[in-house]
Amino acid sequence: MTVESTAARKPRRSSTGGGKRASAKKPAPQKSNEPELIQLLTPEGKRVKDAKNAVYDAYVADITAEELRGLYRDMVLTRRFDAEATALQRQGELGLWASLLGQEAAQIGSGRATRDDDYVFPTYREHGVAWCRGVDPTNLLGMFRGVNNGGWDPNGNNFHLYTIVIGSQTLHATGYAMGVAKDGADSAVIAYFGDGASSQGDVAESFTFSAVYNAPVVFFCQNNQWAISEPTEKQTRVPLYQRAQGYGFPGVRVDGNDVLACLAVTKWALERARTGEGPALIEAFTYRMGAHTTSDDPSKYRNDDERVAWEAKDPILRLRAYLESEGHADEGFFAELDDESEALGKRVREVVRAMPDPDLMAIFENVYADGHALVDEERAQFAAYQASFADAPAAGEVK
Repeated sequence: MTVESTAARKPRRSSTGGGKRASAKKPAPQKSNEPELIQLLTPEGKRVKDAKNAVYDAYVADITAEELRGLYRDMVLTRRFDAEATALQRQGELGLWASLLGQEAAQIGSGRATRDDDYVFPTYREHGVAWCRGVDPTNLLGMFRGVNNGGWDPNGNNFHLYTIVIGSQTLHATGYAMGVAKDGADSAVIAYFGDGASSQGDVAESFTFSAVYNAPVVFFCQNNQWAISEPTEKQTRVPLYQRAQGYGFPGVRVDGNDVLACLAVTKWALERARTGEGPALIEAFTYRMGAHTTSDDPSKYRNDDERVAWEAKDPILRLRAYLESEGHADEGFFAELDDESEALGKRVREVVRAMPDPDLMAIFENVYADGHALVDEERAQFAAYQASFADAPAAGEVK
């Protein structure tokens, strides 16, 4: 994959046509072979230690073998849960599912960097972050089945409910962070969003307010390179992390498939926020291996060569390679984790299948605070429509 640089070509003037200027083409971003990013663990599972990464490497310099195995376990179980949820949707148990496949390192690394008193504002794909915050994964599925509006107490884990409106959670996070600062607390706030949301006005407003008020908030952008079917280069002429410069706070691009780098950079950004240094933007450069949601067909807009190239950068495989090469995990560990993974998948399936069907009439609740005659009329019509199915003869039955 290639990404754009900050350089762009200038339109040329024509030297023909009686001095008339040829129609100028819009400046096109130049391409480089690889993005410049912070990386501590290569795709082959080799630790990288150099001057460029020294500041961030210090945040994971004393990480233990047990902690490394914990990161691996988090990613494996998160992927297993995600795969089970996708299968359940295909079998009609969920209305929709937004997969995180390929983004496990970005979510687990950043999620494990947070403290219990930090507050997290997710979108609707942060299943790995929810796992790190102690939210039962089965609670995530109630919303996608339509039986609740979230399924967990946001203040129980300092993990806000999923936000469907693209980008709006960044404003919520900024306002909350401003309140944290006024209260004099030393905790921080982190807001997750994608490359597509970076084009939303809400995100720009949150950058402005957080910078002006020096809010203790970290903006974590998972750039999976596709906003549904829109590639990143159709949304920006510069790498996303560079946008932070215009607002007066630092931006960092990190290898989003490197769990150690994501952990280290997020620790760095959260520490800055807690100590009064203000906001920061982290762009985790990663890849969405699956569809945008289960209603999407990515084969319509991207090719297999791109996917295959990113499979070689798999975040789970690279950490496993490192664990094995350093002797931090043996076959017994991996076998035990496989059993735990299957048990998780089984539990998720059993819990979802035991959930009730959605209440079809719930769509008429809370439309107006005091009720409305038109809504009452629509409710009655819909109830009559549903009742007509109960009176219809079954297949092969004659009335």
